[in-house]
Amino acid sequence: MKNLTDITENFGTLYHPKSALVFYETKGINTNMYVEHFDMDRNGNPINAHPLTVKEANVLAKSLQTDEEKNTAFLKPKGIFPTNILHINPSEKGTVLWYTKAQQRQLYFVNGLGVPNGKAQVPPMLWLASKSSLMVFALTNDRRPTEKTLLHYAPFFNIYEKGNVCMGTVNIDIQNSASVEEFIQAWESYFFNSYFSHLLGNYNPIKGNCVTIWKDLIGTDTPFPKEVLKPNNKTLKNLL
Repeated sequence: MKNLTDITENFGTLYHPKSALVFYETKGINTNMYVEHFDMDRNGNPINAHPLTVKEANVLAKSLQTDEEKNTAFLKPKGIFPTNILHINPSEKGTVLWYTKAQQRQLYFVNGLGVPNGKAQVPPMLWLASKSSLMVFALTNDRRPTEKTLLHYAPFFNIYEKGNVCMGTVNIDIQNSASVEEFIQAWESYFFNSYFSHLLGNYNPIKGNCVTIWKDLIGTDTPFPKEVLKPNNKTLKNLL
């Protein structure tokens, strides 16, 4: 017991008391109330008691208002709506539907697949995400999709036949204050920075061998061969 080690700093973020408010109320029918403000010394003991000043009350009100604004800022744009946004449901469990054009992305694969990590061209994609889940589909061109646009299976691993993405051990952390731009950027980052590992279910998302396709594309600037995309008999309207 002589060699004690303080490990409290390993428990996580520590919060230290800075000030305290005490509400006083008189007894009787016509009650009066006032608020007293305390500072805290280095040991967390209340000191310097004094009635709450107008300045301190304004600081407190501003702080509470800022927290409330953060909770209601979810999925609000930073400016003009990005042109790739197709639909937003700004509820507490809000969802966003957006699309991306064909582009080159860094991709990661587990060793067992035999596909090297590297950059490759991916097809145009349609994304539908909530705070905790993601669905992705492939498109055949870069034009802005409409309700009648036919969807295709996304030609990647780790995706169920209905389009739901299995994020594995990825820690999804979408903040309540996230703007729509931060929201879609976070989900695209989660998707492309996770490791593709295997096909899910008993279906093949493309016409051909998925491993071979990505082996041939990694490290090149060859456009994704859209002729291997398979339609899934859904249109964008089915997602709304």
